[in-house]
Amino acid sequence: MLVKVYGCAVYGILATKVTVEVNIVPGVNFYLVGLPDNAVKESHQRIDAALKNNGYKIPGKQITVNMAPADIKKEGSSYDLTLAIGILAASEQIKTDLLEHYVIMGELSLDGFIRPIKGVLPIAIKAKEEGFNGIIVPAENAPEASVVEGLEVYAANHIKDVISFFNGDSAVLEKLHFNLEKFSAPNESFDIPDFSDVRGQENIKRAFEIAASGGHNILLIGPPGAGKTMLSKRLPSILPPLTLNEALETTKIHSVTGRLSKGGGLVVQRPFRNPHHTISDVALVGGGVNPQPGEISLAHNGVLFLDELPEFKRTVLEVMRQPMEDRSVTISRAKFSVEYPASFMLVASMNPCPCGFYNHPEKDCVCAPGVVQKYLNRVSGPLLDRIDIHIEVTPVPFGELSKQRNAEKSADIRKRVIAARDIQKKRFEKYKGVYANSQMTTKMLQTFCELDEACKTLLKNAMERLGLSARAYDRILKVARTIADLDSEENILPNHIAEAIQYRSLDRESWAG
Repeated sequence: MLVKVYGCAVYGILATKVTVEVNIVPGVNFYLVGLPDNAVKESHQRIDAALKNNGYKIPGKQITVNMAPADIKKEGSSYDLTLAIGILAASEQIKTDLLEHYVIMGELSLDGFIRPIKGVLPIAIKAKEEGFNGIIVPAENAPEASVVEGLEVYAANHIKDVISFFNGDSAVLEKLHFNLEKFSAPNESFDIPDFSDVRGQENIKRAFEIAASGGHNILLIGPPGAGKTMLSKRLPSILPPLTLNEALETTKIHSVTGRLSKGGGLVVQRPFRNPHHTISDVALVGGGVNPQPGEISLAHNGVLFLDELPEFKRTVLEVMRQPMEDRSVTISRAKFSVEYPASFMLVASMNPCPCGFYNHPEKDCVCAPGVVQKYLNRVSGPLLDRIDIHIEVTPVPFGELSKQRNAEKSADIRKRVIAARDIQKKRFEKYKGVYANSQMTTKMLQTFCELDEACKTLLKNAMERLGLSARAYDRILKVARTIADLDSEENILPNHIAEAIQYRSLDRESWAG
């Protein structure tokens, strides 16, 4: 008897429908074809044990299982349940009436319990697109799949429950429903450090407010203990909440890497990734034999914080250049390529020199001549050009630290950030994939960043004196546009340009050696 059951293969953050055809005829053999990897081939033993331990069996006949399309490689143990139900249906141990209406995925343990799998959200989205009524997945993954509206999601704990479901007892599986109310959690509900904890550093807080408002990359340069890390870890507290589309994109990435919390649904908090400086280039941008998302993709729609930037290997930093421009990363192999989104805010910090006290107001730098420039040169010019805001962080005086005063809370700053983002949302509503000033193209700069003569003169003088590149010119315009949005100004004014120029610390003569 020939039957068809359905599953999905995940590539990148997208899923492809897989049709599992099971044919049983007289004979004694088991064939599994359709480009399965070793983990899929090993499913035979897991299925055999799980069925025998629950009163069923693989028939002693010739069984041919084809996983179509046959030219796409099938990987992992998530097809166990799909194959087991196909074999039971083809051997007439369960009914076949409902098989065509559901996608079935899950890993089997030897006693028949169903283990969680990766990539359930892309699978659920694909099932909806292909017109299936519903999806049967491990119970731990069901909340993740239930964020897809209009799809029946059944949570399966044991293979016996799935068998009973197809034999007519639909009540045996818990059915989860789409619930958008779970997604409306504001940032206050998360345990995120608050800017009110920071004494002084008002100019740095202002720089972070601008960065958050326009989605700009930011680099902090200052001595040890000045507060670079403390300030950076508070950035998520002033970022606007995720939209539903952003939450779905972010959840897809975390789903395919298996990083969602147990029983977790949508990711509703912006990611904050903080990799150590010993990270490899593959771990940062993604890749491997079976390509997986790297840290830049895990930070999608959130923040990537690189502490002690010059300590990262040069090759690691250079591979970020293209993803920072394109906001995606393509990983190519001989037979296929996958693309992961990588729209993140880069926040980096560094000491000004190896000893940390170059340009310090009180302490003397003990580095030998030329060492400071050599240290700064560990970060390439092209990478620095892609960072919109460079700002010097100076130590907080004792007087500021000892003051007892109420600093501005993150919630108040975030209100201004959200208001600025709303202005940008209206500005870019006709442009697909653009939602912040940092994403403007050169053509869009000409449209939205028109300058009067006073602004042009000011910017021309700064360009000539600092020797800024064309890319730095664009960055200044983008930051100035964000400052104008924070002031609710339709046009960019000279004071906006002047403030934006101040955020190019590494272009100044004092840092140029």
